[in-house]
Amino acid sequence: MKTRLSTIVLLNFAGLALFFSWLLPANHGFWFPVDAGVFRYFNNLLVENRAFLWLVAITNNRAFDGCSLLAMGLLMLSFWLKQTPYGRRQIVIMGIVMLLTAVVLNQIGQQIPVQRQSPTLFFNDIHRVSDLLNIPTKDASKDSFPGDHGMMLMIFCGFMLRYFGSRAFAISLIIFVVFSLPRMMIGAHWFTDIFVGSLSVILVGLPWILMTPLSDKIITLLNHYLPGKNKSLHNSN
Repeated sequence: MKTRLSTIVLLNFAGLALFFSWLLPANHGFWFPVDAGVFRYFNNLLVENRAFLWLVAITNNRAFDGCSLLAMGLLMLSFWLKQTPYGRRQIVIMGIVMLLTAVVLNQIGQQIPVQRQSPTLFFNDIHRVSDLLNIPTKDASKDSFPGDHGMMLMIFCGFMLRYFGSRAFAISLIIFVVFSLPRMMIGAHWFTDIFVGSLSVILVGLPWILMTPLSDKIITLLNHYLPGKNKSLHNSN
């Protein structure tokens, strides 16, 4: 794959512009009313709709995080089943590279000199799910920026587009919405934790991995050194 330098630079610029549009203005400029409005809407809904309250509580239980992994795994499995033994090995290694990418970009995100409490800790006159229902659920965070859960889902979307095409990308976007939205609905993350924090890191970092030969070279390297059969097209015939 050839490096698309102009597109990478454009995406990097968009990511930096997005981040500084939030960081530089006093009280985060126009982003704060957006954040507050999104939080207040869902927070009021917690006491207005009992079904919504239970939905938010269940989808923010730690066990539900496993459902996001299952959804991502099933999408990859649908492509894995159609492949030759060599192709299946490549998909598994691609998954390993995706996880490594998530670790690296998450560490980069954690180096951003911003510490931000979730809206449930920032505001006083609010409703917390943990007070309304006696079940374990994640409804607060002492450092919510950038959203690491949303970042992982965005990385997954990028890899789906790069290696499996637009249809897989469309499905992965649905997975992203389904599994990132609960964090905002419960107030454990601000809107901008994901759509500024996570997205800006992705726009700056992910293009250098997926829009250059880097990810392919890492896959090739791991294919060579990892044990197992089907290391080459010859072995799969």
